[in-house]
Amino acid sequence: MKKDTHLKQYLATILATATVSSAFAGDWPQWGGTQDKNMVSDEKNLPAEFDPGKRTRGTEDVDLSTTKNCKYVIKLGSQTYGTPTIAGGRILVGTNNETPRDKNQIGDRGVVMSFDEKTGDFQWQLVVPKLGAGKVSDWEFLGICSSATIEGDRAYVITNRCEIVCLDLNGMANGNQGFADEASYSLDEAGKPVEPAAANADILWTYDMRGELGVFPHNIASSSVLIVGDKLFATTSNGVDWTHLDIPAPSAPSLVCLDKNTGELIGEEAAGISKRILHCSWSSPGYAEINGTPMVTFGAGDGWCYGFGLDTKKDEEGFDVLNELFRYDANPPEYRIGPNGVKNKYAEPEGPSEIIGTAVTYKNKLYVGIGQDPEHGPGLGMLSCIDPSQRGDLTGKAIWTYKGIERSMSTPSIVDDILYTCDYAGRVYCLDAMTGKLFWKFDTKGHIWGSTLVADGKVYVANEEGEVYVLAAGKELKELAVVEFPSPIYSSLVAANGTLFVTTQSHLFAFANEK
Repeated sequence: MKKDTHLKQYLATILATATVSSAFAGDWPQWGGTQDKNMVSDEKNLPAEFDPGKRTRGTEDVDLSTTKNCKYVIKLGSQTYGTPTIAGGRILVGTNNETPRDKNQIGDRGVVMSFDEKTGDFQWQLVVPKLGAGKVSDWEFLGICSSATIEGDRAYVITNRCEIVCLDLNGMANGNQGFADEASYSLDEAGKPVEPAAANADILWTYDMRGELGVFPHNIASSSVLIVGDKLFATTSNGVDWTHLDIPAPSAPSLVCLDKNTGELIGEEAAGISKRILHCSWSSPGYAEINGTPMVTFGAGDGWCYGFGLDTKKDEEGFDVLNELFRYDANPPEYRIGPNGVKNKYAEPEGPSEIIGTAVTYKNKLYVGIGQDPEHGPGLGMLSCIDPSQRGDLTGKAIWTYKGIERSMSTPSIVDDILYTCDYAGRVYCLDAMTGKLFWKFDTKGHIWGSTLVADGKVYVANEEGEVYVLAAGKELKELAVVEFPSPIYSSLVAANGTLFVTTQSHLFAFANEK
């Protein structure tokens, strides 16, 4: 088995279901900021210059007197892949348990921490025991890689145990509600129940995708849930086994729909995605209204991008399934079949890829790239602009494709008809969103796991070297700054309420221009 050492990444009330082109200035309550998943913020006066400072000798604490434009620094675990979300005055971020805040729950676990947005003070945490299925389904020390989705006084997250969990955003401050069996959920190292304390999460309901759907998560259950009205859409992380050759659950769904209030299953996709899985489905679903047709968009583990209706129908066996509206193969034919007519091997540089980044909606079009687990190394990529309204036999049509990009795990940012994205090799691309014409590309010389963030006329992007690059947004390439952090950055930068948040493997930094 090839060692997969890391994740294969990646509003106080729900937004109206109409498609929007960028995040409203204010909160950043879900992966991508808004339902269209466009990594763009309307925040202004964000810093172009900032400094993470120096560590206090012999500790992991940052000396704030050595920082620049830094409001506070929060210590997380030792590995952090989850991009933070901010709403209701709180910051939620997934990490691991290597900086335990509860002496009764120590050792390798998944954790979601809640912090006060103004001060960075710790409030409460969800601590999730390991799945017990081994590295193949819950890789050691990855923690929780899902970005929480916040709506009103609730938060929804996918745990390392392949569960969808609904949490009270207030924690235990307003009492233990809903689930009310947190003691049996968070066991200590001896397997004994841990009675919940004030600093523990208040679980309202859980949905076990392994137990209820028979899915087989590969390496880690990841992605982020989408809320549309009273419905919750989630990726199951169904994938291959440890040999990377067999699919243990080919009939299990890759995308499901639940009632957000109760956690009850409403329906599931029946497009046969899992039968064609290349590695795993990790991409997060998004929402679009294409020429007035509402749909859930989904980049799948078979390398196809799908659109599903919000309602369900009965299949031949009487199951409630999502109505498939379109599908588009995000791999060109030559990536799947070589010139000799033989199928290209997955993971080889010239082979096909799945979709890890999220499909973005912009002006009735979808934008999506392909990529693979970083452990598979570099390879051919492609970025597609899709018109989902032009389809025959469910097949979506590409308006343009760009093959000058390598494998990518990134979600695009699109503003003023200009698209910004990056590939795992470390390059940032700027293209005409309408035609696919390349304006410029910039090499950060470090692997990029996250996505670009466009805000305040700037393009922010971080790489595995711990470098944050600040580029000028627009058709002309201009480097504004590069800031070095002391540890790798695998998540994406986000902006909320005048603050830029940078998450390294072990710390969360909040930067804002000094007044």
